[in-house]
Amino acid sequence: MTDNMFYKTLSPISFLDRSAEVYPDKPALSYGDITYTYQDFYDRVNKLAGALLKEGVKKGDRVGFLVPNIPAMFEGHYGPLKIGAVLVAINTRLSAREVSYILNHSGAKVLVFDSEYAELINQIKDELPEITRFVQVADTFPKSTLVEGPEYEEFLNSADPGEHRIPLDSESDPVTINYTSGTTGMPKGVLYHSRGAYLSALGEVVESGMNQDSVYLWTLPMFHCNGWCFTWATTAVGATNVCLRRVDPLEVYRLIEEESVTHMCCAPTVLTSMYSIPDAALQDLSGVTIMTAGAPPAPQVIRSMENMGAHVLHAYGLTETYGPITICAIQPDWKGKSSEEVANLKSRQGVAFVVADTGLRVVDAEMNDVKKDGSQMGEVAMSGNMVMSGYFNDEEATDKAFEGGWFHSGDLAVWHPDGYIELQDRAKDIIISGGENISSQEVEKVIMEHDGVLEVTVVGVPDDRWGEVPKAFVMSRDGASVSEEEIITFTRDRIAHFKAPKYVEFGELPKTATGKIQKYVLRDKEWEGKEKRIQGSSLT
Repeated sequence: MTDNMFYKTLSPISFLDRSAEVYPDKPALSYGDITYTYQDFYDRVNKLAGALLKEGVKKGDRVGFLVPNIPAMFEGHYGPLKIGAVLVAINTRLSAREVSYILNHSGAKVLVFDSEYAELINQIKDELPEITRFVQVADTFPKSTLVEGPEYEEFLNSADPGEHRIPLDSESDPVTINYTSGTTGMPKGVLYHSRGAYLSALGEVVESGMNQDSVYLWTLPMFHCNGWCFTWATTAVGATNVCLRRVDPLEVYRLIEEESVTHMCCAPTVLTSMYSIPDAALQDLSGVTIMTAGAPPAPQVIRSMENMGAHVLHAYGLTETYGPITICAIQPDWKGKSSEEVANLKSRQGVAFVVADTGLRVVDAEMNDVKKDGSQMGEVAMSGNMVMSGYFNDEEATDKAFEGGWFHSGDLAVWHPDGYIELQDRAKDIIISGGENISSQEVEKVIMEHDGVLEVTVVGVPDDRWGEVPKAFVMSRDGASVSEEEIITFTRDRIAHFKAPKYVEFGELPKTATGKIQKYVLRDKEWEGKEKRIQGSSLT
């Protein structure tokens, strides 16, 4: 449908247009000694758009950003979009070969990277034939000479004068690609369309209760589902963004107090680190709304934060659903319950977001809804505006994910009589550790490169801090002498450190009659005594 008097294409760039007009002098970004008003922010985004155009970036071209939570990364969510290009925000914890794969698979033409990662980029720059320009952000690290190209501010100033804008053709046009670990080990590029990004951002506004007086602290990485779409949500209401390069509990507390923070988002493991510091009980989080997702929080996590005065919202979703698609909505009758009862209720994954409509089900293998009895288990399935348009350049994986006309999450849950879902297990071989997705098959493939390994399988095992962590079960080759430390170090040298096994057990692997490794046997053993096969971080 084309724009007319009763229809306009929904695009998150309109949020910036409005806030720059309505709140031109209001702080949009705060970072150390730097403050940008909404007019400043608009002007910088326009320069970024112009510089990309001058570099030859066209509508639909991909632009990579390997940058932590600093103003440049926030600007990256608007500059490419302003000219119809597609942002590829890359996890800063990935290894060189993982970053290389993502840049090549996406076909990115320009890479903006923080100087902290210059050595990593130097390792792979010759493997990136599609990249026409490397742009460095010199923040806490000086500009490196290892990679040729302009510094970010220099790049912005290269833009031609005037307004730079290329409108999208339709709401289904992609605006970002987010790479997540797949069950086969190869990262999949999740396509976000303009309509989904727009509506998801407004959903975050509604569910979190943000407005123009809100101050949002960036404890959640912006590369994670584009900061669960809060990168656009905060701008939609003219809120102030407080950037944080690296999460440190003491710095988080300082910024909350000094910047009068009202909202923040993070995985439960960040909350665990916050209440685990000395004198945490003396901290005052009154007036702070915290949305937690990425892994199921243990009830004690919620209780601990609320005892400090915070209002905790528990959400659930996947990269494929623009981040959170459910919220554990608080019911009025919960006020009469004990703090322990409420925390247990809040630890459930909840009900569909306001913008998800009826696009949430728990289904059996025949795509029938399971009983809402809190007992029968099924797979969580989603559809609607908050679901990706597909995997970039992977039709087979897209078709499989949407079998039956619904997106299959791979998460197993029960459906309670009150309509709230609660995760119990995972159908896919995905390990979620501290909010990070880990493909067990990817880790297995790396470990199999070791000369002393004959066979290996990897499963997620419970962990009080991270919820779950990878554990490798290894059968060594005859005559080989391999240690746990050796396997862990070998793996860490080849993929992101958080993906490497935390434990290694040697011995025979359980198998079927046909020789297939029985992962479930090992997982059953490791999770024995646990009511659910999914857990969040908790008190240690």
